[in-house]
Amino acid sequence: MTQTVRSERALRLENLTRVEGEGGLLVRLEDGKVKEAKLNIFEPPRFFEAFLRGRGLQEVPDITARICGICPVAYQMSAVHALEATQGIQIDPAIRSLRRLLYCGEWIESHALHIHLLQAPDFLGYESGIAMAQNHRMEVERGLRIKKIGNDLVEVLGGRAIHPVSACVGGFYKVPARSELQALKSHLEWALEASLEVVPWVAGLRFPNFQPDYEFVSLTHPTEYPMNEGEVISSRGLRLKVAEYERVFLEEHVAHSTALHSVRADGGTSYFVGPLARLNLNLHLLHPQSRKAAANCGIHWPSNNPYTGILARAIETVYACEEALAIINSYHPPERARVDFKPRRGDGCAATEAPRGLLFHHYRVDEQGLIESAKIVPPTSQNMRRIEDDLRQLLPPLLQHSDEEIIQACEHLVRSYDPCISCSTHFLKLRIERR
Repeated sequence: MTQTVRSERALRLENLTRVEGEGGLLVRLEDGKVKEAKLNIFEPPRFFEAFLRGRGLQEVPDITARICGICPVAYQMSAVHALEATQGIQIDPAIRSLRRLLYCGEWIESHALHIHLLQAPDFLGYESGIAMAQNHRMEVERGLRIKKIGNDLVEVLGGRAIHPVSACVGGFYKVPARSELQALKSHLEWALEASLEVVPWVAGLRFPNFQPDYEFVSLTHPTEYPMNEGEVISSRGLRLKVAEYERVFLEEHVAHSTALHSVRADGGTSYFVGPLARLNLNLHLLHPQSRKAAANCGIHWPSNNPYTGILARAIETVYACEEALAIINSYHPPERARVDFKPRRGDGCAATEAPRGLLFHHYRVDEQGLIESAKIVPPTSQNMRRIEDDLRQLLPPLLQHSDEEIIQACEHLVRSYDPCISCSTHFLKLRIERR
């Protein structure tokens, strides 16, 4: 009688910094094959969509900004655009430029943080940005200074660097004087030169050879690199108005996670959002210096390697500095900081490009301007299924490696997406079951 021997092997990494959020990864192997690769997001839901109901529409930008401490501007901008659509509000072009400038500040600070402290340590073999600074002090200090300049820009426009409070439906509660923005110019000019130095440094990192077949999805705009408005396009020929988003993309509940998974409605397939998707689909819309940096970095665009997302972030940092300087140079304060309006019943949606990718908001408002329903689809939930698909492809060649090597490879791949599961600091517990 032959007895089947079943062996199980479990790995647990209790704490991992450098990714915002808390969750885990389960990998189940049978007969040397990957049977399951699941991201277990076990943070309790925060119910933002539920407690927005019944709130006045002017409360929404301040509340949604609390969803994330790193990209609060993205949530504010998506909210104000969607709510203005419910009210039929047309904003002053100067207000539109200020909102784009505010978004530039967020891209600068978020990208600089991710590049220098969250992902570069993976490529260079360090456990943290602090450890990396021992041998790469100049690069880390440069990154931190770029980040601070982005935070300073958010503070001038938004009233404070974290969870800014100035944006509102119809415009801003207060707009800056021209002199306040002019005072930032020399710092942004330094940040532009510094970010141009970051691109070849990042391009010199060793990217693992991993190139799945992705459908990249992002906004696009006729005349500018996508940030706070546009149509939705994909690398497989999709093009639609933002109002059609929910017809094409669905959110699904999965048993192993409190995070929803977004998929294509016509086949349940995953897709990829974020800086790499934006750059692949909108390379021609970069400003001259960022376009030149992309052309000379040694990567052929479009790139299907998720690890080159760090390089896309570096190039977008150059662009955000260029765009910020262009807006400041042409800025004249608008006559009114915001548009007055009388609340009315309405339905509206909007999408913007958060640092981590496409962010969608949809609101219904009653006659008094109170929220009847809210739907918020963040970039991470849109990438969640895609990350699992990537892990299934990544793991087979690694199965004969040590537990530690497998853990490191999985972490590195997940961090390349820069997922923001929440504003906490722990992400990954890895458990491998071998049978």
